[in-house]
This record gives sequence, structure tokens and C-alpha cells, in this order.
Amino acid sequence: MATTDRHSTTLALAHALSAAERGLPVIPLSPTKLPALPSPHRRDPEPILCRGECGLPGHGVYDATTDPSTVRELFAAAPWATGYGIACGRPPYHLIGIDLDTKSAVTGGTDSVAALRQLALQHLFTVPDTVTVLTPSGGRHLWLTGPPDVVVPNSASRLAPGIDIRGSGGYLVGPGSVSAHGAYRLAPGTADLAPATCPSALLHLIAPPPALPLRRSRPHHAAPSTERAPRGEGLVQFVRAAHEGQRNTRLFWAACRAYENGIGDALADLLAEAAVGAGLTEREARATIASAARLTTRHLD
Repeated sequence: MATTDRHSTTLALAHALSAAERGLPVIPLSPTKLPALPSPHRRDPEPILCRGECGLPGHGVYDATTDPSTVRELFAAAPWATGYGIACGRPPYHLIGIDLDTKSAVTGGTDSVAALRQLALQHLFTVPDTVTVLTPSGGRHLWLTGPPDVVVPNSASRLAPGIDIRGSGGYLVGPGSVSAHGAYRLAPGTADLAPATCPSALLHLIAPPPALPLRRSRPHHAAPSTERAPRGEGLVQFVRAAHEGQRNTRLFWAACRAYENGIGDALADLLAEAAVGAGLTEREARATIASAARLTTRHLD
């Protein structure tokens, strides 16, 4: 093994032990970012569904552990490992990874960072400050935590092009890992942060509806009331109740819904009045409504 490889393995083990000490279950990864240990069942004549019940290592994310001695044993069995993976969906953090691929922006495709911002605007959530890992390709991994009773599945570009979700049964490449394409490192200013709680609106987008707890205290017919044309007053009230820091976002969302339902022009003055009452200037309110009208009209064409 080359000196640089031994150095990478030593560093990967050190970072993995540090992560395990913080309660993050880890496994060794090869330079290809895949689990470093081969399956003990790879030569069996028939496929075997085993998630580590056999007691042998080589079951990918199911080997993930926070026990320091076991971490060392796994790395000793895989001296070619140059990185480590962190299992998602496991206590105590129930980690959710938002994998933003920015390579598409370079090739003229969709910028996933911009796509996430647009989703946040449309669904009224704020992307929190959280642990962020920069990838060799120029992307980034956002670490969020979820509730223990919600199983978030893994997905690729389902939420938006270039946005992958790492959930239960998946893993994130840990900072300090080295792959064939380069090193993973913490983004400046995020090293001392704890993984932030996943916004509830984002959680509803990435988790299957049956997995989310139902809130039966609210009448079933109440939710659509702000989106149907006869309920335009609900959109106005929504804007009127906006606090500082959310006024433009609420106005834009409400205006989009109004134009989608064919009542945008009829509701524009009332929405602007509500936004001014919430603290925006008339000019800001009109500009935001005009932006919503242009965006919605473009999407409907």
C-alpha cells in the first residue's frame, strides 16, 4: 500500500473514531465510497438476506457502530479503507442527509442548491444552519435530524433534480474521508454546529405520508381552504399574519396560489394591502406579487 494510502487510512480511522465518540455509527469505506468490507455471503450459491445476524462483518451500513473497539476491528479488516460512512436514520440523531449535487450547474443543468431554495420558498420552510460537508465534486451534504418515529427513505432526484436524500439504510461519507476523486471536508463555520432539526415541511416532502403522524385534531377540510378560489380571504389572512423575516415569503407563496387558482388579479390589491399592513412597503409588495404572477404564468403555459 502506498504511503499516501496508509496516511489516508490512518486519518479516516481517526475521524471515524471521533464521529463514533459523538454517537454517530460508522463503517469503513473504500476509495470508491462503497463499504470497504466484502459480503461474507458473496460466494454462497443462493442469495441470503442477512443484515449482520450471522455475526460476521461485511454487511455494509448494517455494520455501522459507535463502539470504538469494533470500529478499530472493522478498519483493521479493511486496510485499504480511506474513508468512513455515517449511517443515517439511527439513534441518537436519526440523521437525514440532503445531498446537493452542483455538478449539474457546471454542465448547464439545474443547480440543486437553487432548487432547494426554491422548494423552501414554495413550501414555507427555512433551510437551517447545520453541519455541512463539502464534496470533491463541488457538491455538499447537509446534515439534519428527524423524529425517531419517522422512517425517511433514500431517494435520488425525487425531491428535485440533483437532490438526493440519505435516510434509513443509507449513509453519508464522513468529513475527513478521501475518495478516488478527492477529500470530503467540513464547510467553514459548520464544524461546531450540531445537526439541525429537519423542518417539518421538508420532512413531509421526503417521508412517505403514512410514516408521518396524523394530526386528527384539525378538521380534515381546513387545509385546502386557503388554496381554493372561493377561499381567497384565507390567503389574505395568511399574509396579514406574517412576522418580520417571513413577509416576502408568505406574500409570494400566497400570490402564487392565487394565480394558480385564477384569482390572482382579483386578489392582488387585497394581498398588497395585507403585506403593507404586515410591514412591507407598497413597492415591495407589488414587486413580489408581480414576480409570483410571472412565475406562475410561465409554469402554467
